[in-house]
Amino acid sequence: MEASCLELALEGERLCKAGDFKGGTAFFEAAVQVGTEDLKTLSAIYSQLGNAYFYLKEYGKALEYHKHDLTLARTIGDRIGEGKASGNLGNTLKVLGRFDEAVVCCQRHLDISQEQSDKVGEARALYNIGNVFHAKGKQQLWGCTQEPGELPSNVRETLQKATGFYEMNLCLVKELGDRAAQGRAYGNLGNTHYLLGNFVEAIKFHRQRLSIAKEFGDKAAERRAYSNLGNALIFLGQFNTATEYYRKTLQLSRQLRDQVMEAQACYSLGNTYTLLQQYERTIDYHLKHLCIAQELNDRVGEGRACWSLGNAYVSLGNHKQALHYARKHLDISKEIGDRNGELTARMNVEQLMEALGVNESDLSPSSSEFEMQGNTQKVDCFLRNMDDYWFFKRSRNQLSQAGKRKGYSDSQSSDERPWLDSPVDTDDITVQVTPPKLGRDPSDEDCFFDLLSKFQSSRMDDQRCHLDETQNGDNTEGAANTSLSEMIDPSITTSPQTEELFDLIASSQSRRLDDQRVSVGNLPGLRITHNNLGHLVGEGDHQEPSDDFFNMLIKCQSSRIDDQRCSPPEAGPHAPTVPDEDFFSLIQRVQAKRMDEQRVQLPSDDQDSSNSPDQEPPGDFSS
Repeated sequence: MEASCLELALEGERLCKAGDFKGGTAFFEAAVQVGTEDLKTLSAIYSQLGNAYFYLKEYGKALEYHKHDLTLARTIGDRIGEGKASGNLGNTLKVLGRFDEAVVCCQRHLDISQEQSDKVGEARALYNIGNVFHAKGKQQLWGCTQEPGELPSNVRETLQKATGFYEMNLCLVKELGDRAAQGRAYGNLGNTHYLLGNFVEAIKFHRQRLSIAKEFGDKAAERRAYSNLGNALIFLGQFNTATEYYRKTLQLSRQLRDQVMEAQACYSLGNTYTLLQQYERTIDYHLKHLCIAQELNDRVGEGRACWSLGNAYVSLGNHKQALHYARKHLDISKEIGDRNGELTARMNVEQLMEALGVNESDLSPSSSEFEMQGNTQKVDCFLRNMDDYWFFKRSRNQLSQAGKRKGYSDSQSSDERPWLDSPVDTDDITVQVTPPKLGRDPSDEDCFFDLLSKFQSSRMDDQRCHLDETQNGDNTEGAANTSLSEMIDPSITTSPQTEELFDLIASSQSRRLDDQRVSVGNLPGLRITHNNLGHLVGEGDHQEPSDDFFNMLIKCQSSRIDDQRCSPPEAGPHAPTVPDEDFFSLIQRVQAKRMDEQRVQLPSDDQDSSNSPDQEPPGDFSS
């Protein structure tokens, strides 16, 4: 049976290393079903299972097995294993958006690694903590309308923490001579500096990342570096150089047969050529993006492509094709429930129809072509009326963001606890609880707390104010030597009021006591024998984490206030073929004046519109 369990686990490990995580988890689960009495083997299986489920994006199961691994490591006194399990828990909690809990677990990993002089573990822990703050900062950036680098103070502080941990990680992996880890650190430092608006620094780090990726032949990392370099160069106005990097990104994406990244590269190239006023190339790349989005059934990506194509055709003066793609954009926006996109598309359609002198009845709902009646009119009104549209859009976005901020408040960090930002402001939460009516005599409660103080002084004294001793001359040594039967007053234990109070205390304290208790009875796959019973019983007590750790965890237990927390605003439909960090939404504001200078000016009977102030272009540069 033992050999069978180990063989199953080894086969699961082999499959996971080959990239077959689903097959690997099946073998690991079978190994758990067979069971083993070897505690270190079982701990390794838990860890591998947690990692496999993490890669399969089954984060609930990943969390479950990493918790089992942590419990078992503490029980057998494996400090290094406890640190690794804490780090794995932190990574999983990060992906679930539970950033404060993730920081606690990763900090635990760091503390244990430093305690054990484990430099490799310390470097990983530093990287993981930086990763948590990086992800938290990106989430806090969600919905922000500030210019690049002009971030809210809480977002800037979070990203600066991430940068600090990445820098410490980089120093340590340089000392260890780990070039692959250096590459990861350079890449993430480039990303955080990019978000902070330090584009020159970002380019410096991404070039270092690119060099190491080439050194290892890591094509995926090389592609990411090229894409990130292009993004940063856009903000420095170096559009031609950016297109060179984007073309290399596209070439590598095709080599890797990654259609999603290929579509994103086409999207970026299309928008960059818009900035360069090369509209024929803009159309070429947006059509390629549209084709891949349709193949991957990415309706959001299709809508973006149609919007961009419509704008490009307007710039070329082909208003018939512009109307065709504007109508497609409108249909897709309705289908996916994109209210902002629908508003924009409807306005574009109406203005193009007015410019072309056609009515809704003149258009075929299914054909890409349409019949026009009457003479074609100029589209000066299209460009002129866009001024009113962009003013309305900005006002609408500001109201929308204000509503989001009102519904979901970002946490503010504390100077006293720099790693523990409270998820919500508890001062804004009012919980009405009806106090239990026990109807007991006050003297019974005093006796109970006197008894509880003697039994639980090591824990309770740290959690509450000191209670005066009711008997003169008693000391702690005398109390410790007194037998249990001598200490208990029969009148206390037989009182119905005291029993009711016991039930109340037990229910209110059960969660904290259970969290602090090492329990191995429910660990799947564990066969308890005489050989390992001593490890489970004898060594578990002194390895229990300190109260400081649990106090930290209690402060950021988001599960306790999930029922009170307002839900964050919906992220909207996912668009895999559009870059996650769609920097063109910022270019719309940064390059507004430049884009107006590049806009095609169509002849008009009314020349007064040329004196209108600079406004943002109607291009697809919003997120």
